[in-house]
Amino acid sequence: MLQELDATGAVQLILHETNQGKGAALRSGIQHTSADVVLFQDADLEYSPSDYPRLIQPLIDGRADVVYGSRFLGDIARVHLFWHRVANWMLTTISNVATNLNLTDMETSYKAFRAEVFEGIKIKQNGFGVEPELTAKFARRLLRIYETAISYSGRDYASGKKIGLKDAFVDVGCIIRYAFAD
Repeated sequence: MLQELDATGAVQLILHETNQGKGAALRSGIQHTSADVVLFQDADLEYSPSDYPRLIQPLIDGRADVVYGSRFLGDIARVHLFWHRVANWMLTTISNVATNLNLTDMETSYKAFRAEVFEGIKIKQNGFGVEPELTAKFARRLLRIYETAISYSGRDYASGKKIGLKDAFVDVGCIIRYAFAD
């Protein structure tokens, strides 16, 4: 499907020969963008493209620099893995303490930005640590960060979910590293 959209010019498909991680994919995408608004969405389709208008509206209105889609603000959500929710809450809380933000879902993989937000930001993390890295860097720049409710249809490990406990420890290190230094 993405190859078909790429052929029409509706999107520009950028592929790595081997999977280098989420942060590496975001770096490549940002390097190739010429748009005013950038939207990140993981390829696993846990997030619905039907939420794009909600995600970009605060940017279009000029109210926000960055918009996080929150899986925890909506009125309809799939009941999912308990320990993932607990870990997400803990990581978001640690991030909020370190950055003085009040996000409900720092780990969301569904974000939209004004493209100029990335001027002068170098993404260093290749994996899932990119989420706390970007959050800390946005907070340190005092960007206008908004959240909006999104739908979420999470996968389980049998369906290919990859994130695990070791990623949580990496994220805590990234929160500390990028909130206070870099």
